Amino acid sequence: MANKRMLSSLFVMSGLLMAGVPVSALAVDFTPSTVFVQGGVGDQQTTAYVAGVSWDLPWHYDFRVGRVGAYVEAAFGRWHTDGWRGGTLNTWPTQISAVPNLRLYPGHQDAWFFEIGAGPSYIVPLFNTGRKRFSTEFNFDDHVAVGRAFGHVEVSLRAEHFSNAGISRSNPGEDFGQLRVAYRF
Repeated sequence: MANKRMLSSLFVMSGLLMAGVPVSALAVDFTPSTVFVQGGVGDQQTTAYVAGVSWDLPWHYDFRVGRVGAYVEAAFGRWHTDGWRGGTLNTWPTQISAVPNLRLYPGHQDAWFFEIGAGPSYIVPLFNTGRKRFSTEFNFDDHVAVGRAFGHVEVSLRAEHFSNAGISRSNPGEDFGQLRVAYRF
């Protein structure tokens, strides 16, 4: 019962990322506003290679120190691990994610930005390094990032965490440091 409450709380928290977005604003053009590639290293000798698209939402909020906007991204990626030292495990799990994000542009300018996001992620087969094993294929992807736009190109550094948020035991999670390069249309 506690797991169901936690799962429902996580869905509510993900929805809160898009709080304030009117339902009519979700009826947007399905043409992506951005394409991206990213790669990084995890804490279990794991590398991640990801590509995706994102859609800007027609919502923003201006306040004294900057502007906050929202977007949703869809990503497809592959992770690779050679397992633990001396081990023979070699896996290539596939990651599929859909993550709503909030982006802060400090000082009302469009060059530097900070962002946070959290959303569902499906990782199959179960992630297993020999030392760390996920217990579910359904997980959550959350991240914080800092980046800068150079015209149509954006570069950001991301700290990303994947785990099942306590839906099932074990829940070791995997952390990545990633570099993202995006092209904004």
